[in-house]
Amino acid sequence: MMNRNVKQVQLNNIVLGDGNIAIQSMLNCPAEDIEGNVRQAVRLEEAGCEIVRAAVPNREAVALVPAIKDKVSIPLVADIHFDYRLALECAEAGVDKIRINPGNIGSDENVKKVADTCRNRRIPIRIGVNSGSVEKHILAKYGAPTPEALVESALYHVRLLEKFDFDDIVISIKSSHVPTMVKAYELLAEQCPYPLHLGVTEAGTERMGLIKSAAGIGSLLLHGIGDTIRVSLTADPVREIYAAKDILKALDLRRDGIEIVSCPTCGRTKIDLIGLANQIEMALEHCKKPLKVAVMGCVVNGPGEAKEADIGIAGGDGCAVLFKKGEIIRKVKEEEVVPELLREIEGM
Repeated sequence: MMNRNVKQVQLNNIVLGDGNIAIQSMLNCPAEDIEGNVRQAVRLEEAGCEIVRAAVPNREAVALVPAIKDKVSIPLVADIHFDYRLALECAEAGVDKIRINPGNIGSDENVKKVADTCRNRRIPIRIGVNSGSVEKHILAKYGAPTPEALVESALYHVRLLEKFDFDDIVISIKSSHVPTMVKAYELLAEQCPYPLHLGVTEAGTERMGLIKSAAGIGSLLLHGIGDTIRVSLTADPVREIYAAKDILKALDLRRDGIEIVSCPTCGRTKIDLIGLANQIEMALEHCKKPLKVAVMGCVVNGPGEAKEADIGIAGGDGCAVLFKKGEIIRKVKEEEVVPELLREIEGM
């Protein structure tokens, strides 16, 4: 476990680097669709998103900032590329953080203007480096976007901001290759004190993207590296929030909401456990109670193996037993399992 001394960075009502792992996502509506982006931001906040990011590709899209901030209370990040003036306008519009790659917004003077504006307004800057944005001279040095190349690129941009007396910095160095991503963050964590935004970029569709994100983000968090996470999925951004929450719950870093534990079934199973498990998971998707719910196929894997669960069911032959903390409450018919379990949870 790495014991990093992280510089705390204030982002509106969120503090990065205080030991809590903030969940974030990015809007994917067309930038010109102001109303659509606002609706999506509201949905993300309702799902548990704690930081939301919006692409600002042109001056018209700056209107997203006041429109979104009027409807949600979570911090808003403007994602800026190429035109430093968009960063200045978003700062003027009241954005909470700016994500840039200092290397693609022009001269050092442009970077200084952004740094000065953000310092005066106390707006943090996230340096976003990924495999496709590494500078040519660094790529020539390493021959590929290796972990070492990603780290050198990130630190180059950090030094540039520090040169202009700016240190409210958050860093991400993402790769679609999980081993590269993990090694890069490990190296970076040893070399700087700034909060780290973890993510596997271009991770894929929901199935593979979740696996890659869990492997990469999860392994780093287990070693004490990371301060905020984004699970990148080619899917509805709300699914990213659910995935991120599940990763944090699996690592015992969050206890908000239901955690389902269920067995994979075997030849002893005499009940439709797969169907029941899916019904129970869907029914409890929005439950905020910090409970561990077990859905087990038989008495072998029931109250004994799942005795640490707050409540659960263990299947029988067309029936199941309800139990709490390993103690059986009563027996119920298969068709009564879900409503009876939900009724018990409602009273907890």
